[in-house]
Amino acid sequence: MKRYNVAVVGVGAVGEEMLRVLRQRNFPINELRVFARSAREIIVDNQKYSVRKIKPEGFQGVDIALFAGTEGEKGAAVTYAPAAVKRGALVIDNGADFRLKKGVPLVVPEVNPQDAKRHKGIIANPNCSTIQLVAACAPIYKAVGIKRMVVSTYQAASGAGRAAVDELIRQSREFLANGAVGEARALPARIAFNVFPQIGSFGEAGYTTEEWKTVRETQKILHDKKIKITSTTARVPVVTGHSQAVYLETARKISAAKARELLRKAKGIKVVDRAKGKGGRTYPQAIDAAGRDEVLVGRLRQDPFVKNGLWLWVAADNLRKGAALNAVQIAELVCAISS
Repeated sequence: MKRYNVAVVGVGAVGEEMLRVLRQRNFPINELRVFARSAREIIVDNQKYSVRKIKPEGFQGVDIALFAGTEGEKGAAVTYAPAAVKRGALVIDNGADFRLKKGVPLVVPEVNPQDAKRHKGIIANPNCSTIQLVAACAPIYKAVGIKRMVVSTYQAASGAGRAAVDELIRQSREFLANGAVGEARALPARIAFNVFPQIGSFGEAGYTTEEWKTVRETQKILHDKKIKITSTTARVPVVTGHSQAVYLETARKISAAKARELLRKAKGIKVVDRAKGKGGRTYPQAIDAAGRDEVLVGRLRQDPFVKNGLWLWVAADNLRKGAALNAVQIAELVCAISS
């Protein structure tokens, strides 16, 4: 088996999860390099890693570079991805900088693996909420088409980074101790015992940047700009695990039973939607999704007032399938294609 020199760039929550997933999936690594803004040592699951200060020359000899860090002009991908590609590395970027760029594939391996073949040195990892959305909807889209999506997301604090998780825990303790919380610093509003409808900054048509990611990334992955997608994204007081209420208007009618059957056969999906007791039913929860590879789907039901309307409830681990695992799966896919 061929083995690869792999770099992980960034040691925040996603970077640590990338290291964890690489080890758990026994990715064929010859040499592992871990880069960040400063050199230090970190421990992930009792495993010690030496972190190097990131420099362009550090990518010499690297085959695959997994970028986990921040986005934008100060982000590692914008600064160092071209240097890595120049030195022969395939860059798989978890940030938003390259997702909508022409010529850069945006890949969920269970949905559009063929797009990975078209890379020119960079493959983009979709947004965490987009990954679970398209994983759940693609089998239905391929079977009967989708004309319209209405998506409401309930996103965990960890989607905003480690500081947001710390803020959730701190505010929760403060509220339980004295009924009040301190100032919000990592998030735009109080997160403890609260829900607020803002992820990202407000922009075009009053939608947030996160809401536009849902629209444009989904259309790109499915290669269909005709799908009408609208989204509301909310932050909820959950540590890990994004949940979504997804309403589909399909091009052709499909029953909830048939959709359930399609999803049970789909790769990377776990259907949690069975009768339970007297009138009860199982359904996905964020706490069930945390730590799991699969995207959980349940609450499948037809709209009694719209002929082709179908509801889904979707949950997934935003750090794992929503980021680190999907990136490593892309690397595995490219390795399989090139072997």
